[in-house]
Amino acid sequence: MSTPFTHQSVLAAEVVQAFSVHPPGDAVGGAPLLIDGTLGGGGHSALLLEAHPHWQLIGLDQDPTARAAAAAQLAPYGDRVRIEAANFGSWMPPADRRAVAVLADLGVSSPQLDRAERGFSFRAEGPIDMRMNPEAGESAAELLDRVEEGVLADLLFQFGEERLSRRIARRLVAEREAKLWRERSTAELAYAVAGCYPPKARHGRIHPATRSFQALRIAVNDELGALERLLRHAPDWLEPGGLLAIISFHSLEDRLVKQAFLADGRLERITRRPLVADPAEAEANPRSRSAKLRVARRLP
Repeated sequence: MSTPFTHQSVLAAEVVQAFSVHPPGDAVGGAPLLIDGTLGGGGHSALLLEAHPHWQLIGLDQDPTARAAAAAQLAPYGDRVRIEAANFGSWMPPADRRAVAVLADLGVSSPQLDRAERGFSFRAEGPIDMRMNPEAGESAAELLDRVEEGVLADLLFQFGEERLSRRIARRLVAEREAKLWRERSTAELAYAVAGCYPPKARHGRIHPATRSFQALRIAVNDELGALERLLRHAPDWLEPGGLLAIISFHSLEDRLVKQAFLADGRLERITRRPLVADPAEAEANPRSRSAKLRVARRLP
């Protein structure tokens, strides 16, 4: 069955290896449970269900396209799989079960980036949307249409670590007041941001709009807030000895994960340093180059 959602899971071998040692699952809860908080197309989950024939899965995803693709990918596993429309930051687990493994891959999927109508990327002309769940919430265009200049500058600096945040915010608000924004596309937004950089800085390894697009996406989806809630609640989803694995893609996420794993008395770090893609994967899948996997175990 073909699907418009195809995505190459990063650090797949590392994830399978991380979950290769696990507790047996409690007798009261039934079969060992895997919670995939970012199901996507089901790539990681399919590998783990194949590696652990007795595991069951609860897979969460906000994106209806991703859920449909995952349902097709995971159909061979039948009633071992349950897919829910949910954000891991606000999800409530079953009251009578604990998991042997919880996984969250925090990256934006390839279909989200590559489909112009989703508005995540400036490399194709599309609406300024950026919502993980395209059926709910405020788009990036709507955020840009209402937010004050100072708030926008702070947002770009905090979530994008953008050193020219005030200059960019000033320009974007000026263009909004000129009533240009409702017609603007992702490519035009990127052009406006790049115009705030000196000419020599516009052609570096990283596009000048990268940090601003990251900041807007994080703000629109409350990504750091959701991650903080996951880190606060996920240890309680695990049975003693259960494993929590999180793949992050930028320093803001990785810092939160590292600090939580260090400070949370319910957890013991398994990875002292994050696992990263080997040279072969980094060459074959450039989006894996910034991925970092950290793993912790639930203490008794």
